[in-house]
Amino acid sequence: MATPLILVNLKAYTEGMGERAAAIAAAAATVSGESGVVIGVAPAFTDLAAIASGFSIPVYAQHIDGVSPGAYTGHVTAAQVKAVGATGTLINHSERRLTLAGIDAGLSAARGAGLGTVICTNNETTTAAAAALAPDYVAIEPPELIGTGVSVSRADPGIIERSVEAVRAVNPQVKVLTGAGISTGECVKIALELGTDGVLLASSVVKAKDPAAVLRNLVSLI
Repeated sequence: MATPLILVNLKAYTEGMGERAAAIAAAAATVSGESGVVIGVAPAFTDLAAIASGFSIPVYAQHIDGVSPGAYTGHVTAAQVKAVGATGTLINHSERRLTLAGIDAGLSAARGAGLGTVICTNNETTTAAAAALAPDYVAIEPPELIGTGVSVSRADPGIIERSVEAVRAVNPQVKVLTGAGISTGECVKIALELGTDGVLLASSVVKAKDPAAVLRNLVSLI
């Protein structure tokens, strides 16, 4: 996938479901077309099929279970996610933490289904460990900054620099996203200058009255 990537996680926000999810996806498609920047969304499972079929943008699941199709009531498989048109999946988001075995199983399942992968991490040590598994992306998100509006690119640029260095030392083919508190074009600009390949964000877009305006601001300095 081309970089930079802006990936908007709709989480389970009321403002990110149903018709509102479609409106955010439409805004992402519009701004991506205007700017040439790749903008994707990660909707809830209940909206995944509609968003994937309705918009020509990257659509990620928020999670998958590392199990094969079969007798796994309540699980979501990589095959199910792929079947409804998703292009990738988040793995190990800070709000959906997995064991190391779970991360590895999810990654293997995603690869088997042909899904792109983003492993979420919370510091440079776990970022290096995730890079060793060779996902498409690792996304460094200090959990204490998620949803605060305090950008990691301003609050702790060192963690981004160290994480980028750690990934390059382990596997330079793995791309790096940064998240937590990303809300403006300046945040994105700093993140890219620190060596990342894009950003993972949520509330600043999902909860905005005008998501397209926020997205235009996010890409304005790229």
